[in-house]
Amino acid sequence: MRTLLWLSRILLFLFLFAFAVRNTDPVAVRFFFDLAWHAPLVIVLLSFFIGGAILAVLSLMATIFHLRRELAGLRRELEQARLPRSGEREQRV
Repeated sequence: MRTLLWLSRILLFLFLFAFAVRNTDPVAVRFFFDLAWHAPLVIVLLSFFIGGAILAVLSLMATIFHLRRELAGLRRELEQARLPRSGEREQRV
């Protein structure tokens, strides 16, 4: 199973490497106010992919922090429910 996983990783790397080698033509990305960025196509694609991944992670951070805070509150409630309350006697069977 490990060899199949490594073989698929190597094949994916070779495919992406061949894609990068084949797409080295310079392109211009035009912004507002006549600003332009000239770079190879593969660099432009990679930078926009990384930028999108960073934006996706940042957009999920609020949800992750909210869920962690809720989990901490639920753990506190569970600990309080497990502790015997003061004034109550333990029942012996």
